[in-house]
Amino acid sequence: MENQAEMKAVPTTYWHALDDGRIQCDVCPRFCKLHEGQEGLCFVRARRNDQIVLTTYGRSSGYCVDPIEKKPLNHFLPGTPILSFGTAGCNLACKFCQNWDMSKAREMDVLADQAPPEVIATAAKELGCRSVAYTYNDPVIFLEYAIDVAKACRENGIKSVAVTAGYICDEPRREFFSYMDAANVDLKAFTERFYHKICGGHLKPVLETLEYLKHETHVWIELTTLLIPGENDSEQEIDEMTKWVVDKLGPDVPMHFTAFHPDWKMMGHPPTPPETLTNARRIAINNGVRYAYTGNVHDVRGGSTYCAHCGKQLIGRDWYEMTAWHLDEKGCCQYCSTPCAGVFDPKPGDWGARRQPVRLKNYAA
Repeated sequence: MENQAEMKAVPTTYWHALDDGRIQCDVCPRFCKLHEGQEGLCFVRARRNDQIVLTTYGRSSGYCVDPIEKKPLNHFLPGTPILSFGTAGCNLACKFCQNWDMSKAREMDVLADQAPPEVIATAAKELGCRSVAYTYNDPVIFLEYAIDVAKACRENGIKSVAVTAGYICDEPRREFFSYMDAANVDLKAFTERFYHKICGGHLKPVLETLEYLKHETHVWIELTTLLIPGENDSEQEIDEMTKWVVDKLGPDVPMHFTAFHPDWKMMGHPPTPPETLTNARRIAINNGVRYAYTGNVHDVRGGSTYCAHCGKQLIGRDWYEMTAWHLDEKGCCQYCSTPCAGVFDPKPGDWGARRQPVRLKNYAA
C-alpha cells in the first residue's frame, strides 16, 4: 500500500491561473479562486505549490456493504450488494445535510480507512458486490480518486455508481460520468430560491447534468428529492418538477420522494408527513412518470415497482427486503411482456436489508 503522505494529495487537472495571481478551480460551478494554501468550499481541493490538488485521495470515512436499493436505485441490479464509501467535504452547503458529519468535516482524521483503488476493487469482488457506490459525500469533489477506483473496478467486472447532486462543470462532467454505470442524482428542489437559500448553489447546472446524462451517456439514472415541509413540498413545485422530468428526461427515469428528518441546521423544521410523499408520488404518476417511489418511510406500495402498462406488481419491497419478483429473464413484465426500464439480471439478488461494515485493510496485499 502507498504510504500516507502519497495518498493525501494528488495533482488535479481542472483549474487555471487568473491574472490577479489566484488559481480558479474548474470542477464545479462554485469556481473557487484560491491563493496559495487556501482550500475551496469543498475543503478537499486546495492550492498547493501553484496548482490545485486533491487532499483526500485514497482516504475514506469508512466502507460498508449495503443493499443497492439504499442508494436509492430500484432499477439497477435489484437485490444486489454494493460496496459504499465516501471521503469528506462537499461542494454544496445544504442546511439539511443528513451526512453532515462527513460532508462538512474539515478535520481529515475522520478519514480512518486508506486504500488504493485496486484494493477497493478486490474487496468488492471478494465480498460478492456487483458494484461500488461513491456516496456519503459527493464524489464529484474527489473525482480523480473515484475515476481511478472505477477503472480498477471495470477490470474486475464491478460496476460503478455515483450518488451525487450533479453540481459539476461540463468538461469534468464528461470525464467523470464516462466511468460511471449508474447514478442517483439529488434533484433537491425545482426553484432557484431553494438552491440558493438552502444549498448555496444554483439549479441550472444540475438540470444541465441531468440532460447530459440522459441524452449523451448510457449511465442509468434515478432521481431523489428530499421533501422538506414549507420549503420544496408544494404541489405546484412537484407538478412543475415532474412535468420537466417527463419532458426533458422521459417517463422512464425513476423518481424517489423521500422524507426529511430534522438535522444539522434545520432542526426546527418538522419531519415530512407520509401523506406528502404519497401525494408527490401521485402527482408524478399523473404527469407521466412511470416509476415513482416514496422513501425514508414504511410504505410497501410506494416502495414497490409496478408495470407501466398493465399495473401489476413487478418487484415487491418492504423497506429494503424484496418480497416479490415478476420480471422474466429479459426484464419484462411476466403478465403482459412489457419491458421494465432498468438494468436487470435474469434473476434478482438476495442480499436483503443487511448492512455490513468493512475494513479495507483486510483486503490489502
